[in-house]
Amino acid sequence: MTDGDTKVISPVGLIAAGGVMPFAVADSLIKRGLTPVVFALRGLCDPARAERYRHHWIAIGQIGRAKKLFRAEGCRDLLFIGSLVRPALSEIRLDLGTLRVINEVWSAFRGGDDHLLSGIGRILERDGFRMVGIKDIAPDVLMPEGSLTNIKVDEQSSYDIALGRELLRALSPFDIGQAVVVIDGHVVGIEDIEGTDGLLARIVNLRALGRIRAPSKRGVLVKAPKSGQDLRYDLPTIGARTVEGASKARLAGIAVIAGNTVLAEPQPTIEAADAAGIFVTGLPA
Repeated sequence: MTDGDTKVISPVGLIAAGGVMPFAVADSLIKRGLTPVVFALRGLCDPARAERYRHHWIAIGQIGRAKKLFRAEGCRDLLFIGSLVRPALSEIRLDLGTLRVINEVWSAFRGGDDHLLSGIGRILERDGFRMVGIKDIAPDVLMPEGSLTNIKVDEQSSYDIALGRELLRALSPFDIGQAVVVIDGHVVGIEDIEGTDGLLARIVNLRALGRIRAPSKRGVLVKAPKSGQDLRYDLPTIGARTVEGASKARLAGIAVIAGNTVLAEPQPTIEAADAAGIFVTGLPA
C-alpha cells in the first residue's frame, strides 16, 4: 500500500510506548488493510490494550532481541509511537545486540527525545529495517487544518499563537520541548521534561499563587515540532487529557500544527473542548 511517496509493506511493526496512540495507529492500519504487530515497551505500554493485538514485549535497551522479533514477524517497516518517559541508564537492560552498538546508544541518550529516537532509528535502519512516520502509515490520526470546535480563535489569541510559534522555533536547536503557554503576549511556561500535562499543571499552580493574574479564557497552549526535526519521530500529540489540562489552566484554547500533530481520540477531544468552551485549532505548517 502506498501513502504519499512511501510504499508501506505489511506487517508494520509498532514500537509502542505509553498512552493511547499506539493502539489508535494500530486500528488505523487495520482499517486500511495493513497488519500491525505491537512491540510493547515494558513499563510504558498499556498491557491491557496490547493484549488486543498481535504483540511481543521488549525491555528498553534490548536492541538485539527487538531485531530478532522484527525479523521473525516479517516487519521491515517500523514506527516509534507513544509517550516516552526516558529511563535512567541504570534501568536499561542491555543485551548482546545493544552492547555491539553501545557507543551509538550512549550518544543517542545524550540528547533530547528527538535525538534519542532518531539515533536508535539509524541503528535499526543500518540493519535493513526502515523507520516510517505516522504520515506514511496512518495520516488519518493527524490534526487537520482549521478550527475543530465551536469556539474560534480571536484576535488576542492569534497574537499569542504567533508569539508561541516564534518562541518554539527559537528553542528548536536545544531539543527541549514542543509546547509553550502564552497569555496576553507573555510567555508564562515552556514544556520541559515534565511534558505537556506537567506544563499545564504548572500554569494552574501559578494562577492559584497569584503569579498569573490574567482573567479566565485568556492564553493559548501552542504545540509544534522542532524546526528541522525528523518528522518520523516524536510528533506533538494532543487529546482529551490535554483539553482537560488547558481548561483547568483557564486558557482560551489550544493551537497545534496541522499535519504534524497527532490528534488522539478526536471525537472525545472535540466534545471535551466544546464542553469547556475552549478552541482547538490546526495551524498551517
